[in-house]
Amino acid sequence: MELNEANLNTLTDFLRKTLDPDPAVRRPAEKFLESVEGNQNYPILLLTLLEKSQDNVIRVCAAVTFKNYIKRNWRIIEDEPNKISESDRTAIKANIVNLMLSSPEQIQKQLSDAISIIGREDFPQKWPDLLTEMVTRFQSGDFHIINGILRTAHSLFKRYRHEFKSNELWTEIKLVLDTFAQPLTELFKATIELCQTHATDINALKVLFSSLTLISKLFYSLNFQDLPEFFEDNMETWMSNFHNLLTLDNKLLQTDDEEEAGLLELLKSQICDNAALYAQKYDEEFQPYLPRFVTAIWNLLVTTGQEVKYDLLVSNAIQFLASVCERPHYKHLFEDQNTLTSICEKVILPNMEFRSADEEAFEDNSEEYIRRDLEGSDIDTRRRAACDLVRGLCKFFEGPVTAIFSGYVNSMLAEHAKNPGANWKHKDAAIYLVTSLASKAQTQKHGITQANELVNLTEFFCNHILPDLKSANVNEFPVLKSDAIKYVMIFRSQLPKEQLLQAIPLLVAHLQAESIVEHTYAAHALERLFTMRGPNNSTLISPAEMAPFTEQLLSNLFKALSIPGSSENEYIMKAIMRSFSLLQEAIVPYVPTLIGQLTHKLLLVSKNPSKPHFNHYLFESLCLSIRITCKANPTTVGSFEEALFPVFTEILQNDVQEFVPYVFQVMSLLLEIHSSSIPSSYMALFPHLLQPVLWERTGNIPPLVRLLQAYLEKGGASIASNAADKIPGLLGVFQKLIASKANDHQGFYLLNSIIEHMPPDSITQYRKQIFILLFQRLQSSKTTKFIKSFLVFINLYSVKYGAIALQEIFDSIQPKMFGMVLEKIVIPEVQKVSGQVEKKICAVGITKILTECPAMMDTEYTKLWTPLLQALIGLFELPEDDSVPDDEHFIDIEDTPGYQTAFSQLAFAGKKEHDPIGEAVSNPKILLAQSLHKLSTACPGRVPSMLSSNLNAEALQYLQGYLQAATVQLV
Repeated sequence: MELNEANLNTLTDFLRKTLDPDPAVRRPAEKFLESVEGNQNYPILLLTLLEKSQDNVIRVCAAVTFKNYIKRNWRIIEDEPNKISESDRTAIKANIVNLMLSSPEQIQKQLSDAISIIGREDFPQKWPDLLTEMVTRFQSGDFHIINGILRTAHSLFKRYRHEFKSNELWTEIKLVLDTFAQPLTELFKATIELCQTHATDINALKVLFSSLTLISKLFYSLNFQDLPEFFEDNMETWMSNFHNLLTLDNKLLQTDDEEEAGLLELLKSQICDNAALYAQKYDEEFQPYLPRFVTAIWNLLVTTGQEVKYDLLVSNAIQFLASVCERPHYKHLFEDQNTLTSICEKVILPNMEFRSADEEAFEDNSEEYIRRDLEGSDIDTRRRAACDLVRGLCKFFEGPVTAIFSGYVNSMLAEHAKNPGANWKHKDAAIYLVTSLASKAQTQKHGITQANELVNLTEFFCNHILPDLKSANVNEFPVLKSDAIKYVMIFRSQLPKEQLLQAIPLLVAHLQAESIVEHTYAAHALERLFTMRGPNNSTLISPAEMAPFTEQLLSNLFKALSIPGSSENEYIMKAIMRSFSLLQEAIVPYVPTLIGQLTHKLLLVSKNPSKPHFNHYLFESLCLSIRITCKANPTTVGSFEEALFPVFTEILQNDVQEFVPYVFQVMSLLLEIHSSSIPSSYMALFPHLLQPVLWERTGNIPPLVRLLQAYLEKGGASIASNAADKIPGLLGVFQKLIASKANDHQGFYLLNSIIEHMPPDSITQYRKQIFILLFQRLQSSKTTKFIKSFLVFINLYSVKYGAIALQEIFDSIQPKMFGMVLEKIVIPEVQKVSGQVEKKICAVGITKILTECPAMMDTEYTKLWTPLLQALIGLFELPEDDSVPDDEHFIDIEDTPGYQTAFSQLAFAGKKEHDPIGEAVSNPKILLAQSLHKLSTACPGRVPSMLSSNLNAEALQYLQGYLQAATVQLV
């Protein structure tokens, strides 16, 4: 694409169309942009537009499109096409920093993100001057530029907070510190001085405080992995200034907004984080500063109001106290009974209250409320921080803290009892306190796994939780009902089974509550209870125990999806999936009606897929209903196809990228259930599955290969007779996959199915070419994964077509090739093969080479006979060799590169492991003994003499054992 006016205008038109609400206009424009993004100059055109376009909307749209383009394509993935030319890469890196600094803030943020994505791949090796270019701008004195640099540095360095330690990481951080730490410290001091100079200028202060917040975030990232020497030497500068900023109160920076945190709150929150980091990780060096930070943060907590805008500050400040109080050598700061009482009264209790802001979120922003309360999202709430502080204090002072709070819990419950209608918030706080006191250790899978001995959970359940669950009106006091449901869910591993069984019908009833939070919690609690395991590893709650409530459960779950606000509620869909999985054949009578509802739901969400978890559980539920029903009666598969195929056709025709891999998995499941040949509806689709465009997307490859394997298994013969012209297409797919290090194993899955299921004469003409392709790949890049797959393939070939056919095809490519493969690949590498079925195939294949291939007995290949037998006995008896060469550790089957829709495996569409040899050979060791016996009777005396001359003693001993077990001997 040339850099000219015409192309800029075309691009502008298409960008404008991508903003159109009408999908008929928007989708084609998105497709067009996707189709040209591999062209040279495309990113440069976008950058030109975002710099020079007169239309602000187009500038922002170009910036977002550019960032997403970089996100998808910058990383170079082996075997994948590189969509950004080297000249474009160089031009982008040369201009992007300047462009970012001269752009308005909205665009600056997008470009800053793009720089950090590029930096993630290229910095420091391929972009060595990035840092110096950034640091020199600190001298500009222009804070629009300085904040742009700080924002970029923050998005570049924040990954240091969660990277694993490695030499590479240390080298990079050291480089950053050498270049960046000194200028950052100078900037920090200069900015603080400027704050004093401009103490009365609100506009200047706003910019300066944004800088200080970003500088504090950078301090956190650069100090996270280890305490750098530079910061240790300059601790006085940083900590005394941090301390002053914590105690600073500038009236000009206070905001009237009760919701949104102001600059002062954001800065102080980050400083609390920084202090907590030092207190936890570098306590020895930080000790001199700790007492004054504890005092400052304590005063902050006691004087800060209950408004929402202070939430982050308060929760970070409490988290600081929580991290300090559980360190043994700060214990003395908290030992005094008065201190404990004062913390409980002044910090913990006020922050446990259910505020009107929480009530609003509960009613109007339920999704956010659930995310914070159930999932513990990153946004720390006051309640969670207070809860963590209770846990921290209980580490050393469990007795006194429990005693102090028990009094409060009882008085809150008494208050509630006086007037339940008005005082429900007292009970809510009491339940929250009991929960935080009782829970010591928690996991996602089991809920609370360790509880405080001093709290009687069962008694509290009977007296205070059960009455709320039993109340006839599920819509009354929804917050307390949700608390009660959450209590059952959290303490499910502590409560006795009979209480859980008592709760189940009550939870089923709560699925009908109007409150989104309440019915979501009910669905989530049921789902968690259904996954619990009993003593013999079966589910704790059995289908028989669920029988009285099955109909109500299924009916209420599906009704809950029609309550406004929950039409795509992932917790309900997960509960549907889990109910199917638990109830198994008990759902069969209901499936005919349920499948209609699931299909209808699928049709609706496929129009605009927005909830990936919901969609995943929806497909899992479809798979379960197919599996369970067809297990009871395989002929019902046709009715599922009738219900699902119209929707699947629409999904495939509209190319709904998120759903295509799922559709292929469900189709594989359906096709595998068919007992005889392939129905015509599938055959019509077969040619389309070979289209190269489908194979471009990484996420499609595993499910498509599996679907093609199902086609071959059910209808290899009919493909050979009715669609022989499609065989080259099928082998084309194999050729594409085999060329890729990431997907070569998928190519072998396909090839093995072709060998196993296609009539031999239908592929005779292609066989030699297949082997040549494999050898070319062996020569160009020989990885352990490829070798393992190659070994399984040649042995399957030997099992299927015979050892003579294998030897002849090798030697037809090049004389003596068969011997080279045995000597260089089979004998040294067979120990690496993993998996029961794979080992069995190799054992049977090698046995055939040893005993059914005359060339092994009478040519120069004979010298390989004993080493090959030794390797086979090693495969039986030695541990698997799982060593991988150093330069290969990154190649892994599960490694899905880049940002494409990764392949999401459906657990309930799982494929049964297939053994191509099956019952024909139950024990390969016995087969070896019998085959050797047969060979020795054909040429007496040869086999024992070959064994005695070269086989080592240990292997010989094992072989004697096989012969005895098979009750045969060698002659």
